[in-house]
Order: sequence, then structure tokens, then C-alpha cells
Amino acid sequence: MTTSRVPGGAGSVCVIGGGLAGIAAAVRLADQGLRVTLLESRPELGGATYSFRRDGLTVDTGQHVFLRCYQAYQGLLDRLGVTDDADVQPRFAVPVLLPGRAPHLLARRRLPAPAHLLPGLAGYRLLTPAERLAAVRAAAALRHVDPDLPETDARSFGDWLAAHGQSDRAVRRLWDLITVAALNLPSAHASLALAARVFRTGLLNAADAGDIGRPLVPLTDLHAVPARRLLNELGARVRTRSRVRWIHPESPGFRVGLSDGEIATDAVVLAVPHQVAASLVPPVAAPGAGDWHRLGAAPIVNVHLRYAHRVTELTMAAAVESPAQWIFTRPLPDGAQQVVVSLSAADTEIDRPAAELVAAQRAALAALFPAARHTPVRDAFVTREPRATFRQAPGTRAYRPATTTRLPGLVLAGAWTDTGWPDTMEGAVRSGQEAADVVARQLASRPRHHTEAAR
Repeated sequence: MTTSRVPGGAGSVCVIGGGLAGIAAAVRLADQGLRVTLLESRPELGGATYSFRRDGLTVDTGQHVFLRCYQAYQGLLDRLGVTDDADVQPRFAVPVLLPGRAPHLLARRRLPAPAHLLPGLAGYRLLTPAERLAAVRAAAALRHVDPDLPETDARSFGDWLAAHGQSDRAVRRLWDLITVAALNLPSAHASLALAARVFRTGLLNAADAGDIGRPLVPLTDLHAVPARRLLNELGARVRTRSRVRWIHPESPGFRVGLSDGEIATDAVVLAVPHQVAASLVPPVAAPGAGDWHRLGAAPIVNVHLRYAHRVTELTMAAAVESPAQWIFTRPLPDGAQQVVVSLSAADTEIDRPAAELVAAQRAALAALFPAARHTPVRDAFVTREPRATFRQAPGTRAYRPATTTRLPGLVLAGAWTDTGWPDTMEGAVRSGQEAADVVARQLASRPRHHTEAAR
């Protein structure tokens, strides 16, 4: 077994995990002059945001979108030099589809918050006039819900909506449009604190905060490729296909065990999913790690269909009262159209055979888009993310750990940590940057002889 030491300098840091949290941490640390080694078990960086090749096309495993209020995430894109590879709509506008009905455009107006949403809610014709008025009142009340209070996290969003006069139909046709997509759970099972964070930050507090952004290139080209390039330019070492087996504290620093050797380092950023983190973190560092499994997991399923011809002019839409949820399309060079149906909160779909899922979504799309009824499908397949997010249910904040651990120099990162945000790309980036800043401060405060011994 070989042992190598991460090069010293002002301090050496091993970042474990090459998802967005790990990328954000590694870039931040390298920008501060620290010597970084980034370890990722997969062949490429990017974590859950990755692409693959199929039948001559590059396909994302799932559709990832972001909001204009995702400032940390967009800042990372800027640092990676790929800002122009994503596009943010000029104002929030989502076509909402109901089988048998013409699309309804749910959009904000060019008014200051919260008035920007009032015309859209008041004119939302998929609800009755009474339901629309109740929705306006609930939106106003939601602005006053404090997402940081423990009692807020202990309550379900569905319970709060019912207490504020929202009918079952209003929940299905309005509130769950956002809740299911943002929290990967329906309102009935989602934390009120996290729902309040989504609606207040994304839709209610600033007029343009909820404008939706989409990648213009495959996710691997948006995250993995530019991250590796930038880290190489900054002198960081990137090692893929490197699975970490254990982390042992030393004096000073840490030793990280791999399948093919060991790495000695001054500090560690552990930026992996909570199930993996619980198995790697030294017990003395995080005595509460045994409870991290309580965060659970919520799945997402994506059904990919390649139609021989265009079946809709829409590039994005949400469906209600339908087996489909969010629908994303892109044209293909041969005149075909790729349609991806993203199914969040997919507990009932995650284990269904692919043929059943494809058949269900073909029928759903035929009910929404008449042109899809007789257009041949050239290719169809399913991608599954069984642990797409942690289960963002009431009471989960108690199990989300802070960035710091009881071992200085060992910190946690990931969208599942206690960022105050839901499990999103923004939360992942924020956690990675916070972890990097904490490690940098801890290394700077170490006695000089420790630093010298680590070189």
C-alpha cells in the first residue's frame, strides 16, 4: 500500500466527493491558495448532475433547473466560465397543462413583490374564483412564516395549507406544482419550514427571484468538464475513480484510505451523500452520525421519449391531474423532438418496469399534446435516481448536521447538511463554499509548528 501526502504550502485539504458541493469547496479552497486534492468515486465529476451517451446523443440523467435567486450556484457557473451555457427566462412563466384544456400560462407581472404574483393567481383559471382568492390570501400569509423556527419545521406544509383555506384541488393544481418539484415531496408530507423557504425566497420576497434557468448544454459540459479544467489550472489534483474507504485523525491532520493507497492531509472536506458520510466520518467527529439515516431518501424518475417529429412548441410545461409532472423538450437536428418527463416524489414509480413507465407517459403526453397521439417514438428509456434528495419531511432539520464537526479540520458539505435551504443545487454550492471557508479559517488558526509538521 502506498502513502502520499497532499502537497503542503499554507495547508493541504482533501475534498471527498466531486458533486456540486465538492466542486464548490475545491474551487473556493484553491482560490484561497490552499493545496487541494479532489477525490471522486465515479469516472467524472458532477455527482447527480451528469450526462451519458445514447444512440449518438448526449443525454442528461435528469432535468435540472435553477432559479434566479440561486446566487451561489450562478456564481459558481461564472467562476467556471460557463455562464453563457445556461439561460434564465426574462420573467417567471410556466404553461400549466390540464388534459382536455388549452394551456394556461402562470406568469408574474412586471410589478414589485409581492404584487407581481397577484394577477397570475387571481386569473388562474384552473381554480374557481373562490379558490383563487383563498390562494392569494395564503400567499400573503406565507410571507410571514419564519422558516428558521423549530415549530415551523415540525409542521407539514399540507397542514398549514388546509388551515389557510386551501382545497384539495388547489393543492394539486397550484401549490404542488412548486412543492413537488422543489422539495421532492407533495405538500402533505413536506416540511413547512422548507416550503416556506422555497416560496418566500423563490417567489414572494423578490419579483424576479423565481425566474427559471435551464442549461443550454449537457450537464457534464456545464459542471464536470469546466470544473476539472479550472481546478487543473489552479494547481489542484483531481482524482476520479477513487473511492474512499476510511478517514483517520492524526496529529496533526488526517489520513484518508483509498482502495489503492492512503493520503495524508491537513484537513478534510467530506462532501458526499449522508448515507456515505455516516459510514466514513470518525465517530469522535460526529456522534450524531447514527441518526443521519433518519433523513431518508426521496426518488426522482425521468422518462425520456424521442418523437420522430415535433409534438409541441412548448420548451417547458407543468401538468396537473395527469401522470406527467414537469415536461421539458428540445429539438433534434433531424427534426425529431426529445421530450423528458420529470417525475419527482416518485415513490410509486421508482420500481415500476420501464415499459410500464414509458407506456404511461406516452398516454399522458397524448392526452396533453394531440400531435403526440400519432407521432412515432423512435427511442424511449427511463433514468432513475432512488436517492435524488433526502426526504424533506417535517422534523428533518434536527438531523441535518452543521458544517463543523468535533474534529477541527474535518468539515461536512452537501445539500443535506443544515444549510437552511432545501436539497437543491443552490444548497449544495452554499454548503461547499461554507465548508471551504471554515477549513481555511481553521488551518489559519493552527499553531505554526503544526503547519510546518504537515509539510
